[in-house]
Amino acid sequence: FHDPIKLPAFDGAMRATLVECAAFDWSKISPAIFGSIFQGVMDPPKRRQIGAHYTSERDILRVLRSTFIDEFEAELARARALRVGRSQRLNQLHDKLARLKIFDPACGCGNFLILAFREARRLEQEILVALHTDRHGHVAQTIDIRLLNRVSVDQFYGIELLSFPCEIARTGMWLMDHLMNLSLSAALGQYFVRLPLSGTTHITCGNALRSDWREVLPPGEDVIIVGNPPFVGKKEQNKQQKQDMAHVWPDIKGTGVLDYVTCWYRRAVEFMAGTRTRCALVSTNSITQGEQVAILWPWLHRHGVIVHFAHRTFAWISEARGKAHVHVVIIGFALFEPPSRQIFEHTGETEISTDAANINPYLVDAQDVYVTKRRSPLFPAPPLAFGNMPNDGGHLLLTDEERTTLLAREPALAKFIRLFVGPDELMHGVIRWCFWLTEAKPAELRRGELKRRLAMVREHREGSSREATQKLAVTPALFGEIRQPDRDYLAIPKTGSERRRYVPMAFLSCEHIASTDIFTCPDAGLFHFGVLSSHMHMLWVLAVGGRFKSDPRYSATLIYNNFPWPAVDEQKQAAIEQGAAAVLAAREQYPESTLGALYDLDAMPAELAKAHAKLDAAVERAYQRGKFKSDRQRLELLFALLEQQLSA
Repeated sequence: FHDPIKLPAFDGAMRATLVECAAFDWSKISPAIFGSIFQGVMDPPKRRQIGAHYTSERDILRVLRSTFIDEFEAELARARALRVGRSQRLNQLHDKLARLKIFDPACGCGNFLILAFREARRLEQEILVALHTDRHGHVAQTIDIRLLNRVSVDQFYGIELLSFPCEIARTGMWLMDHLMNLSLSAALGQYFVRLPLSGTTHITCGNALRSDWREVLPPGEDVIIVGNPPFVGKKEQNKQQKQDMAHVWPDIKGTGVLDYVTCWYRRAVEFMAGTRTRCALVSTNSITQGEQVAILWPWLHRHGVIVHFAHRTFAWISEARGKAHVHVVIIGFALFEPPSRQIFEHTGETEISTDAANINPYLVDAQDVYVTKRRSPLFPAPPLAFGNMPNDGGHLLLTDEERTTLLAREPALAKFIRLFVGPDELMHGVIRWCFWLTEAKPAELRRGELKRRLAMVREHREGSSREATQKLAVTPALFGEIRQPDRDYLAIPKTGSERRRYVPMAFLSCEHIASTDIFTCPDAGLFHFGVLSSHMHMLWVLAVGGRFKSDPRYSATLIYNNFPWPAVDEQKQAAIEQGAAAVLAAREQYPESTLGALYDLDAMPAELAKAHAKLDAAVERAYQRGKFKSDRQRLELLFALLEQQLSA
């Protein structure tokens, strides 16, 4: 209300709508919901472009509880229990709360700040009630509440790129201030309304990645950084965001693969340098997986980052229309050692926390290691290779219908047509064929359909902008890249699904041509199939590998070549091979079902699930004698084995 307000031009319908809205009891609506309303009317493409994902109260409180709420509640409980020095301790706690500063450098409509303010005011109210309640439980008459209330909007800071969300954040803070004043009035029996408004809402409009955060507020022990910076992956970044990435990461190679949120990590670390400032950010979980780890985390560790707490991957809930389908982590960190470390696991609405000796980049209680790409396996294991790339413009490939029609005209071509296997073919029973002409004679390539198709392959390759592809035009009858095994092989699809407990794979004939989206392992036996088909291996895939959307992606160089295989004797190997054979036998009971159907979470047959459970038990006995209590223990062992191998 500082500036004059220009009244808009109203007509009858607009007036009626305003009157209807004014009749509603808005005091029952949380101020935090206004940001959700604003995001709900944003253009969806615009929302995706800027990575604006408005946040549920549940998920915001996961951040706030671990950063300051739990700490203050524990201190308050201890102060209340004192028989001597109780008032002094409560006043000291009030002083500490009044010094607290919360900073959200990607504040959007202010949801984090509004809820943090509400919780700080709630804690203050509990302190004041404890101070002014006699031994009979009666709240004593106090001096003016205005003199008691010390937690104010002045303690909350934010940076937001767009101007309108800034205004919503400022308004939301004052609305929450009013509601908490009414709550304090009811608790202490004295009416308290802050009019005229006093204090300042420190919401700055600007680009947080181009701003000096120390000009917004100085760092210090009482400062806590919180927020959920934009969820924008490397492929979704617009021109401005790519420029921001280059501006923030000018000195580190490979940062082009990093998510946009990593910029806030660097800016936070630079802001925190030399202080006991703490930070907790909600982030896309991909910064703790795949190739990003070996780029981001060494820099963080070199600059002293220590993870104090972490919420492992969970589905982010947005209260806005057009909910974000994002899987995230919460990472709380600082540049000093914490008194304890905690890891939180989420299964649906269930949250379990456990103490940790260390929290590594994969958010596991293990030593800090970075899983990097390798050309060969770190542990004793047969090599895994890519399949074959046609690079043909589609002219060497055929559908089942095209093959049938073609062979009706030219039956002699049958000897050159092989099944072509990619993820869809392996998992979902799609039938696709290819011309495999490595043994074809020149005269056979100059007739009928082959001649026509090879001419189109040559034209496709000659028209490429890549010099390497242009060179392939001299051999249009051959795939661009050939890595076909000369014997039967184990096939592993590159793309997986979040709806599977295991990585489905199968043994295929060398007559089946593997696409480049299939990994091949011709030296794999039942033992290797058993270990790779286990829950232990799936956990490794989920922890270390990258994802496409929420689906895991397999990698030979990152996942397979770093996978810690168990050291086995003949007895343990035989047990795993027996379990692997039982899995294959259970599959054969359902010849009409595809691998995709057999391994779906809701459709896996009981016989197959039972066979996998026995295989899992055999594999886990190969890793350790006793039973694992949780998936977290399984991962901790795998990372310990990796660290031992790297240190050997």
